[in-house]
Amino acid sequence: MPPKFTKFHGLGNDYLVIEADQLTGIDDLGEFARRICDRHYGAGGDGIAIISKSQSADADFKCRIFNPDGSEAGLSGNGTRCAVAYLYYAGHWSGDELRLSTRTGLKRYFPRGKDGPGKFIFESELGRPKFDSPSIPMSISPPLDQVIGHILPVDGQPVPVTAMQMGNPNCCIFVDDFDVLNWRKLGKTIETHPQFPDRTNVVFVRVRERALIELRIWERGVGETTASGTCSCAGAVAAMINEKADRDVKVIMEGGEVRIHWRPDGEVVITGTAELVYSGEWLA
Repeated sequence: MPPKFTKFHGLGNDYLVIEADQLTGIDDLGEFARRICDRHYGAGGDGIAIISKSQSADADFKCRIFNPDGSEAGLSGNGTRCAVAYLYYAGHWSGDELRLSTRTGLKRYFPRGKDGPGKFIFESELGRPKFDSPSIPMSISPPLDQVIGHILPVDGQPVPVTAMQMGNPNCCIFVDDFDVLNWRKLGKTIETHPQFPDRTNVVFVRVRERALIELRIWERGVGETTASGTCSCAGAVAAMINEKADRDVKVIMEGGEVRIHWRPDGEVVITGTAELVYSGEWLA
């Protein structure tokens, strides 16, 4: 039978959610992701989220995220939120909390109502950021306990960056005006910079006030994207740790806005939406 999928998006960042048993017999999930995510010859998406029941007592479900280039992501804030929304939409879960196993550990999701038909609101715990260069990972000698205000050489020019591991490697750059910077070109260059051996997301941060920041995002394995959960968390935390923003901020991206709270215990919490688009069968 053709695999069935359901498309959700989080602020325009779209994912094809597929139950794992639909993919029985497909050996190369990376190649499958490349084909189905293609905007012209496939269903189109910023990634696929493959979900299954967890075999561990610590989690309710398991989720794997694959990028359009076929690589497997450590975590996607929007992708996992779309997967969790599907579980509630399909009637596979109805509790006040859902525990999701990911490549970067256990994440918890809390439903916070709906904003119209098919648009779910969740509060999600996405983990604790790590700022030391080995954890990011980032090739710096000698290693740094914190990569904050580090000068990254890019095409012979010094670029101050704040980098962290937030489920994925993230490199954050503060800007005053998106229109005077070719951030797409800079993002593409930094994604594969030799100091980031696993590549990196690149987050451009404009601080409008202490409780409000704006982002532009170049996502590892995806390219330019309208929104990203892990990137919005990283951009917010970068502003906070550089004392440019409070520990609770509204984050505006091209696709919409989320709320980020960096709790005293170190956990980063994001509140955002996941909206149903359509369901289909992959006949190819």
